[in-house]
Amino acid sequence: MTEGSGSLIRKSGVVSSVGAAVSTVKDREVVAISGFNMANTPEYLILELHRRYRETGHPRDIFVIAEALPAIPDRAMDVVAKDLCLRKDGGFMRGISVPFLGFSPWLQKLVTENIVEAYSWPMGASAYWFREVASGRPGVISKIGVDTAIDPRRGGGKLNRLASARNTCTIKRITVDREEYLLYEAPKPNVAFVRATTADRRGNLTMEDEAIRGTVLNIAQAAKAHPDPGVVIAQVRNVSRSEASPRDVEVPGPLVDYVVVSPNAYHWQVGSTVYDPAFGSRADIVSEVPQTPIDPVQLVIARRVLVELVGTAMKKGSPVIVNLGIGIPALVSRLAVQEGVADYIVTVLESGQWGGMALPGVDFGAAVGPFALSTMPDMFSNFEGGTIDAASLGFLQVARNGDVNPSMLPGRLYGPGGFPVIAGGSPRIYFGGAFTAGESKLSIQGGKLRITKDGDVTKFVKRVYRSFFSGRQALRFGKEVLYVTERAVFRLTPRGLLLTEVAPGIDVDRDVLAKMEYRPETASELHVMEKSLFRPEPMQLENRVRST
Repeated sequence: MTEGSGSLIRKSGVVSSVGAAVSTVKDREVVAISGFNMANTPEYLILELHRRYRETGHPRDIFVIAEALPAIPDRAMDVVAKDLCLRKDGGFMRGISVPFLGFSPWLQKLVTENIVEAYSWPMGASAYWFREVASGRPGVISKIGVDTAIDPRRGGGKLNRLASARNTCTIKRITVDREEYLLYEAPKPNVAFVRATTADRRGNLTMEDEAIRGTVLNIAQAAKAHPDPGVVIAQVRNVSRSEASPRDVEVPGPLVDYVVVSPNAYHWQVGSTVYDPAFGSRADIVSEVPQTPIDPVQLVIARRVLVELVGTAMKKGSPVIVNLGIGIPALVSRLAVQEGVADYIVTVLESGQWGGMALPGVDFGAAVGPFALSTMPDMFSNFEGGTIDAASLGFLQVARNGDVNPSMLPGRLYGPGGFPVIAGGSPRIYFGGAFTAGESKLSIQGGKLRITKDGDVTKFVKRVYRSFFSGRQALRFGKEVLYVTERAVFRLTPRGLLLTEVAPGIDVDRDVLAKMEYRPETASELHVMEKSLFRPEPMQLENRVRST
């Protein structure tokens, strides 16, 4: 409390010790936490709240809800999960709802061992949810998730037995004008942990050095909404005595109760770097990004996807807006630069970046030199509503009917991430990945694909382990869907997958059909994939565009 002239009114956004701030969190409260890997993650607040529990036994039984995943290996929530897992301690955190667990091995273990209840919604639904709750609505209504593992008929986003028993977060089927939708519901947060760069003297938060804008404002609003308005605690790196420009304010001071200045050690901009100006709002600065050699086989897949995107831009007559997933699809933006067609392909990321070059690994979510930064809910509106022109995403399994499992296997609880919203909303989806998995030896020789040893894990299966993309729904809404591999290209049709192209040097029966659990339809005119895909020199795609 700060004293005024006879007043005990506390100022908004008061600078506080971290201990005083986290001590406001009570037992069994719902704590909303910002963060996309390490971008926007209030690591200092997370670790100090857990330290208080270790020292005092409180707060107990909190429930954590996040927009993405506020963790990478050995940082933030992963550190907390490791301690809870090793001590088999379910007292601190009773449950979590996060869209993705892939970068937190200890959170995955905590979930698989049933120590906490766990739910995983599509990232877009999670980001939207904060905005909807802040508006006083019961949750998010969306078509995303129908006929997938998120549908309550197929699991409803519950990751373990405790979740099935407790039902803290629910997904319900509803009908609007005879159309089926899903309603995502979860308990309103009592506390918000958010992160910004600077707090001014009024407690206004600005994010000038942050790699993303995330969902920070909506998380704060959700905590402050009625009924039962809660507490907002902000982690910042700086406190300014002057007032921020109104246009720079991301969260107005009256929404902020406590401001905590974090040591730099707990305020990294991304997973590998404390701060790089090119990852924030300085699009005029371009950092050197190491360019590792591209595997020749992966190069074929990424090139084939790029050809499709360039063709889409040529038909449209203007640049296309494209989301590129992690893995092989992420190579497409790099190839677009090399081929001189980057101006025709505008890449966007789930975390809000427009343009630039997406960073890989633990830095995923940030980009070098983006020209614009949207909030996550606003970016996911572009995905779900089909504002983007196309998406290229990876795949782990593909069924005959076109259903796709991007990442889940028994004992491998990654969660859906942004995949269901991007794949479900984009009008064109070009899945890209290797035809088989496991140890293999493939090479490109003389412009042909040679398979010395094939992977022993089949990816084109009768039924996927968990579906996060519905082929039936895609066909129903007239989407264009391709499945691109190094040896074959398939198109989704009402009769299922249709084999349309094969690589030069490939025996269709031996190298394609024999390695699938089902026999797809084969096009009456089966084409050989472009020979330029298999040559070391550039494909001259820029010339194709200019010739039209």
